[in-house]
Amino acid sequence: MITSLGKFLRKLRIDHGEILKHMADKLGVTVSFLSAVENGKKRMPSDWNEQICTLYNLSNQQKEDFTAAIAETTKAIEMDLVSASMEQRELAVSFARSFSKLDDAQMEEIRNILLGRKPK
Repeated sequence: MITSLGKFLRKLRIDHGEILKHMADKLGVTVSFLSAVENGKKRMPSDWNEQICTLYNLSNQQKEDFTAAIAETTKAIEMDLVSASMEQRELAVSFARSFSKLDDAQMEEIRNILLGRKPK
């Protein structure tokens, strides 16, 4: 079954007059891998977020829609902490432990910090 992410990618391809192979070639993957991502059988590589935004020159609205589609489709997040400082590692672990306990106001505050928005 096609995912929200798959719908976004398919629409993006169609809007650019591309077939599955064209997008797969741009992303450096096989057609079968891209198809599996669209259909929720494989996870989207984390570097695709920036790569697709750049390759397709996404507008701010498209970036928001893309982020929402990724979020809706994502079941788990992996973080590479190899080059992270001890403080960054501790923050990541603390965030993961507290994630399910955050209320709406706290989530909005964190979102604003991450997006570089000024506090309300």
